[in-house]
Amino acid sequence: MNGFGNMRTLASVTLCFGLTVGLGGCRHKTQVVILPAVLTPVALEDIPEPEDLPMVAVQQSNLPPVPAVASAEKPKRERKKPAPKAPVPEPVQIAIVAPPPSPEETAIGALTAGGEANPQTKQEAADLITSSEKRLNALPAQKADDEKAQVSKVKNFLKDAQEALRTGDAEGAKTLATKAKLLLDDLEK
Repeated sequence: MNGFGNMRTLASVTLCFGLTVGLGGCRHKTQVVILPAVLTPVALEDIPEPEDLPMVAVQQSNLPPVPAVASAEKPKRERKKPAPKAPVPEPVQIAIVAPPPSPEETAIGALTAGGEANPQTKQEAADLITSSEKRLNALPAQKADDEKAQVSKVKNFLKDAQEALRTGDAEGAKTLATKAKLLLDDLEK
């Protein structure tokens, strides 16, 4: 058993060594042979074509006849006839009366469902509004004059975001402030 183990170890070592050498490749640089330049002109000879070239005979084969177009018109497609429709019963309408929106909702629109706002969301919205206002005020006057429409949109988004934050709609305020931030990013490019 011990002799078999030694032989097995020797075979595995030899195999690993052979694979290492074989996969390692040759590390010698290849020698590029540089041929000497031809300095003397060589005359080119014209080879005349033989006059009696053998003709190749065309072999006859039995091919099917070439199809001919019967008419130049496009084939007409048959249209499927619609299936007869069953009479549809008339829908019954039910009137639902919704309460009129409050003046605050109509001023900035219903942004979210409302409810308890996360204090972290309120803080993020307030920080986003503040940073966007600082960036807007830091814009060069020339840039603000050239992009009046864009600046006006940013101001409107920020005003609406502040109003939403004041009314307790932190999610809506964050959304509006994010829109203002994205418009400012475009302005600063």
